[in-house]
Formats: sequence, C-alpha cells, structure tokens
Amino acid sequence: MADVEHEVALEDTDRIHGRTALVRNVAAAVSLSNAIRSTLGPRGLDKMLVNDAGEATVTNDGVTVLETARVEHPTANLLIASSSSQDKSARDGTTTTVILMAEMLQNSLELVRSGVHPSLIINGYRIANEEALRELDSIARIATDKNMKRSVVRTSLQGKIDHLLSSHLTELALDAAEALVGEEGGNDLERLRIKRIQISGGKALDSELVPALVLAKTRIDRNTPRFSDGGNIAILDGALENQKLELEAQIEVNDLGVLKEFHERDNNHLQDMVDHLHDLKIDLLIVRDGIADDAVPMLSRAGITAYRRFEREDLERLSRLTGTNMIRKVGRITKEDIGSYSSRSEENIGSVNYTKIEGTLGGAMTMILRGSTPELRDEVGRSFDDALGVSYRLITENRILPGGGATQTHLARKLRHFSTTQSGREQMAIEAYAAALEIVPRTLAENAGHDPIDTLLTLSAAQSKNVEEGPWIGVNGNTGEVTNMYEEGIFDPIFVARHAITGATEAAISVLRIDDVLWAKQGPETPDWSNQIDDN
Repeated sequence: MADVEHEVALEDTDRIHGRTALVRNVAAAVSLSNAIRSTLGPRGLDKMLVNDAGEATVTNDGVTVLETARVEHPTANLLIASSSSQDKSARDGTTTTVILMAEMLQNSLELVRSGVHPSLIINGYRIANEEALRELDSIARIATDKNMKRSVVRTSLQGKIDHLLSSHLTELALDAAEALVGEEGGNDLERLRIKRIQISGGKALDSELVPALVLAKTRIDRNTPRFSDGGNIAILDGALENQKLELEAQIEVNDLGVLKEFHERDNNHLQDMVDHLHDLKIDLLIVRDGIADDAVPMLSRAGITAYRRFEREDLERLSRLTGTNMIRKVGRITKEDIGSYSSRSEENIGSVNYTKIEGTLGGAMTMILRGSTPELRDEVGRSFDDALGVSYRLITENRILPGGGATQTHLARKLRHFSTTQSGREQMAIEAYAAALEIVPRTLAENAGHDPIDTLLTLSAAQSKNVEEGPWIGVNGNTGEVTNMYEEGIFDPIFVARHAITGATEAAISVLRIDDVLWAKQGPETPDWSNQIDDN
C-alpha cells in the first residue's frame, strides 16, 4: 500500500535511482572533464567560447571555460562550483581539480560494478586523501629566494600565454605581491587593491603596473588645471548637491521673488559647502555621486579641481593611496580626514581621457592591460590575475612541490603501498584513488604529443630507482622527457596541490553519496547521458 502511495506522490516526477543514477552522474563528470582536459600543461590547447551574440572568447583557463559554457546538468554544475572554489582559494589548479574528480568517479564506478558499496568507497577515499596530504608535507621544499618564486609563478602561466609575456607578467605580479606585504584584507586583497583597466593600442608586452589610480575620467570643469604636482585631497562618499525632499509635495508659487529666494538659498548652501572645502585648503575633490551644476563654477573659483561618479572600490583604493578618510557629508570633513596626493595628470589615449592620481602611501595600484584586440587584453588580464594570486599566496605559504605530474605520481606509488595496510575493501578504494592521481602525468604527456602509458611507466620507474630525488622527477610538458623538476625549475605551490586534491575528493564523495535523482516533469527535460557509459 505504501508503494502505491509513493508512486502517486511521484507521478509528476522522473526518478533515476541506484546504479543508473551513479552512471549518469559519472557520465556528466566525465563529459565536463573532457571539455577542458586538453588545456592542461604548457602544450595545452585553447578553447573558443561563443556566446548568444556571436562574440568569441579564446582562452586556456579551465575555470573560465566551465563558468562560461552553458551547462544544464545539476551534477556538472556541482562540479563547476568545486572548480570555482579552487580558483577563489588558490587561483590555480582548476583544470587539475576537475580531471582528478572525474577520474576518481570513473574508478569508483568500476568498483561499484565489482560489488563494492559506495559507502566503503567513500571511506577509502577519505583515508587516501588524509594519507596523501601527509605525504605532501613530507616532500615539500621551501621557496628560499625570488628566483624560485619566479619559477613557481611562471609554471602557473605555462600554456596560457607565450614565454615572453609570461615572464613579463610574472615580474609584475611579484612586484605587486611584495607591495601588499603586511596589508590586511583577506584572500581577495590582491584583487581589491589592484585595479585593472584596458587601454586599446600597443602590444601585450606594453602592459604595466603603476603605483597610482588610473581611471577613464576627466575633470568636470575643463578650465581647471590638467596637471598638478600634488596637494590636499578630500573624498566625499556621497554627493555635492542640495538635499531633495523625500516626500512627494507640490508648492504653489504666486510671486517670482519667492522662486528667486528658493534658488538663492540653494546656491548659498552650495557656496557654504565650497567655502568649507576652501577653508580646509582642498586642491582635489573626489565625489562618489553627482556634483550640482551650480557648484561647478564655485569650485573653480575656489581653486578646487573636482571629479565625480566614482565606483566605491576606486574610492577605497584612492583612500588607501592618499591617506584620506571617506566622509558622506561635506560639513563633516575635518583636517584629520584630509589626505595628500603627489601628482595628478590627464592624458588622452585613443580618444578617451584618462586621469592618473598618485599617492605617497602605496597599498593600491593599477594594472594597465594593453593588446591589439579586446580578446587578447581579456586573456592578459586573466593570466595576470592567476599570476598575482599565486604570488600573493606564496608570501604566507612559501612551500613548493614538483610540477610535471611528479607529485601525483609519487602519491600514487605511496598510496598503493599504503593500501596493503588496510584489511577491508577500503584497500580497493585506496588503489582506485591512487590510479586516479596518475591522470595528471598521463594528460600532460598526451597533450605534449607523447604516449601516456609509456611516459607513465618511465616516470614511475625513474622515481622508484632514485630514492632521494624520486618524488621530484616528473614530466617536462614541453618535451615530454622524464627529468628532475627541481633542475628544470618547474614547481607547484603546495596550497594549489593540497586544495586540488582535497577539492576533487570532496566533489567525488558528494556525487557518490547521491542515490536518487528526481526530475520534476514541469521543469527541464531529463538529460540523457546513457550513451556515455553503459549501465551494465
């Protein structure tokens, strides 16, 4: 009787449960992995993303591909969220996270077909993840100087842009990270303090990092000076206008003199605000919102150059540069709230006026992105963000691991040996976990045009023969040769590898725990993934 009631309750729902649900979820993960797998490594290929308007974006960045592509399957969206989390936390390793997760799920599906319960696989994966993280700490080394950090950042950019541009952006990212040492602001500090602005014309190698705020702005009164060697600055986090009535009301005026008095009263109020700024010896006024038209000539007569319509983030950067406090009302500005700037200039580039304001305190910068096309400038910006994120995090955690799949191959060897210490079926799950880690060197070799199986066998043998340097022997993604990654200068930050392995494990476990998928018939049609992997 209960079964009949359940059938009635679910009559408007498509239900996929048991092994069929797992098969289709794994198929979605594998399809997602295949979409970006070819981007991994220095020989990785680019993807062209075309939106509804026909605009194309060419990129090698895995998370950009996943977040831009139109994906409807809920399991795939869950895994894309894991990739986005990797990007937010480590700024690198997004492609590695996805392909690791897909391989873990494929291997777990084979275990399920062999009669291993998903709960045992989940337990085995957790044990393997904990052991892998302990092993990471044992083989990590410290990036002792800037040259090693430079190699780490350059490794993160391999395959995304050419060698010369990679070296250029690496230097800019390291300089920016050093300038932010000791600053407070959390994990997103480097993105908040550094403004990105695209300027057409020039080469990508002409991109530069300036210790100033650069904006596509011009002063409200062209009669005020275009250049300034410094002075006092005030930042108004509001508007330089008369307050308006919040209530809807109508005033009947029978005498023109009354209307004139209204206007004079407004002007007198504006003049009082300008006089207050003049008394404080303000040279430069930055206003977040609008400035009344009647106040423009008043500011000019007072010798104050004014700008309006600023984004809140730009105000915060400028406040940091100049030591200025942001105040909402003019009358509340005091001498303690006033900052100082060292120079201000305006320049016309490509028919657009740009204003550059330099401060004396640092803590904020502008990255000027150049390139022949908007698409190229976008890619330069994404590459700089990745380089900057890695550089900034190396300041607080400077331990590094070998790149080129060396870390994953070493972990796979260790986990296979460790699995023999487990007496239950978790041993099979740990071996499956170890096999999944080898997808990284296999993919690197495949994308470099070499046989992945031969490369993996050679790599594993080389690590086994060399006891001391074995964990640091990996695959050179450019040549396909098996060599010492320390000598080649191919490094991965430990926080990238740790987060990628943990993120992939958690995502795989989340999918393995799904036993039922219920699709409301009123919603989207049930995606058909049955042609990807056989149910049997």
